[in-house]
Amino acid sequence: MWTSRSAAALDAQAPVFAALGDPQRLRIVSRLLTGGPLSIAGMADGAPITRQAVTKHLRVLEAAGIARVRREGREQVWELESAALRDARRQLEAISQQWEGALARLRAFVEEDGPRPQRATPSSGRRRTRQG
Repeated sequence: MWTSRSAAALDAQAPVFAALGDPQRLRIVSRLLTGGPLSIAGMADGAPITRQAVTKHLRVLEAAGIARVRREGREQVWELESAALRDARRQLEAISQQWEGALARLRAFVEEDGPRPQRATPSSGRRRTRQG
């Protein structure tokens, strides 16, 4: 059952899921997960997109609260915000539990009732009347 609290939590996560919905951004997140904090040049190295495109995607991830930038000398290093990803995971787990519950109720309903006999229907579309 949806409450205003769960709806608000889902609304808060919408930008995160929208940002992760892009394949390039998902690859960037994956790269940051496996490689740790990286510069834009490090992320663009071997990628099929330019540094400018990487920067654009990182800004979207930053706006969604998934990534943050910090300075290391003259370089900007990007890293993931693990709290945002944990919150998104929790939200997905809650949705998954709701689906599991709904499917369990449906399964119980179907198995409880079992097959129902089919009603015989007249072969013609006319209604039979009793003549007496």
